[in-house]
Amino acid sequence: MLFLILIGALVGLAIGGPIGLLVGGALGFWLGRRLRIRLMKKLVGVQSQFLESTFAVMGCLCKADGQVSEHELEASRQLWDRLRLNEAQRAQARADFTRGKSADFDLDAELARIRRIASHQPALRQVFLQVQLTAVAADGRLHPAEHEMLMRVVRGLGCSDAEIAQIEAMLRSGPSGTEAHGPSLEDAYRVLGVESDAGDAEIKKAYRRLMSENHPDKLAARGLPDSMREVAKERTSEIGSAYERIRKAREV
Repeated sequence: MLFLILIGALVGLAIGGPIGLLVGGALGFWLGRRLRIRLMKKLVGVQSQFLESTFAVMGCLCKADGQVSEHELEASRQLWDRLRLNEAQRAQARADFTRGKSADFDLDAELARIRRIASHQPALRQVFLQVQLTAVAADGRLHPAEHEMLMRVVRGLGCSDAEIAQIEAMLRSGPSGTEAHGPSLEDAYRVLGVESDAGDAEIKKAYRRLMSENHPDKLAARGLPDSMREVAKERTSEIGSAYERIRKAREV
């Protein structure tokens, strides 16, 4: 906004002198405020779509094995608590979850909506998928039909081969992305998206890049709902655990 005020003031000064300076600055302020309001409305719309698609796809995944277990239903309710959804948001989440369970649910169209939001933003895709993993792994097992559907979701989001390997690593490690004693060394490399023979400098660079890309504030500016900040923090914790696992293994 300050930039527009300065530009408006300078143009006004050049055209109309001191009075033009004031008029131009006021016009720049007005334009900046209009632009800010427009961007905020767009961001709110993106965040709402992200939440709606999250629960719709979750309903589809939980129904993939033919039925939604009580564990999966409880996991979705616990997620509402973690996200601190208000009553209106909970009602919308229930409606979206039910929509995802229906036989005529268009999964590909729903994934296309998320793909538009998370285009060229793998960190947003990872948060979306981490929430899905929490739900489908709630009953302690992953049915083959659920795994097949999850891979369809992963590919539908446009994930790269490296991202798919990361998801498989998360599936082996559990819904939180870490085992009781941290990720295995092999999976730690996959989480960072590097090969096991990568140099220390390359590994540190990958770690810092992922930590920067997955910072909750940056993700919020790109469309992540504020209520999902805790999920984003879990993702950064997973990245940190993977980096520490590799670092300690290389010290031996």
